[in-house]
Formats: sequence, C-alpha cells, structure tokens
Amino acid sequence: MKKNPVIPFAIIAVIGVLLVIVISAVGIGQRNDIADEGNDEATEEESQDGETSDDPEEIFESNCASCHGADLSGGAGPDLTKVGSDHSEEEIHDIAVNGTGSMPPGMATDEEAEVLAKWLSEKK
Repeated sequence: MKKNPVIPFAIIAVIGVLLVIVISAVGIGQRNDIADEGNDEATEEESQDGETSDDPEEIFESNCASCHGADLSGGAGPDLTKVGSDHSEEEIHDIAVNGTGSMPPGMATDEEAEVLAKWLSEKK
C-alpha cells in the first residue's frame, strides 16, 4: 500500500496556521496588558506626587530626549547644547509650551516648561 505524501504536509500546515493564530492572540493580550500597565504607572506617579518634578534633567529625559537626544546633541529635533546662546529663557519657555516648526505644542506643562527653560537657557 502506497502512502499519500500530501496528508502529512497538510496536517503540518493546519497545525502551523493554528499555532500562528494562538500566538497572535496571546501577543494581543500581552500588548494590551503592557499598555494598561504604562497607564497605571503614570496615574500612580501623578497621584503620589500631585506636582511636577523640579529636576530639569528628569523632565528633559521624559519629555524631550526622544527627539533632542539624551545628551542634548539632537536627533529628530535640533541640537540644544548651546540653545541658551540663541534663545532667551522666555523664548525657550514659549517653545516648550506652544511648540514651533515640527515640534508639537503641549510637550511640557507650564511648570515643567519653566524649569526646563531656566536650565536650557544656561546652555551656552
């Protein structure tokens, strides 16, 4: 009796498709859990403090470093290593709150922008 060579391949294909579906469902659940966890942490931080950080480097790291680089050297956003020689503290505050060019508004609260502006205006 001759075996049909297609049947083992069909079984493997069906098992593979089912495995992909199961792994995708697990991944979607994990993605949602991770997103929810991030929201919970932000809420916990806000409720514990109730106020903004007064550490300009911490504010910069959480709000600005992704575009301007952790060392202020730039990236998607411009280099800020000597921003104080180009802009006054008030101008920096205005840019942090209202945005400019490709930088969107609202990247920092008024209080955070005040702390950042003072710190960045000293970079000359």
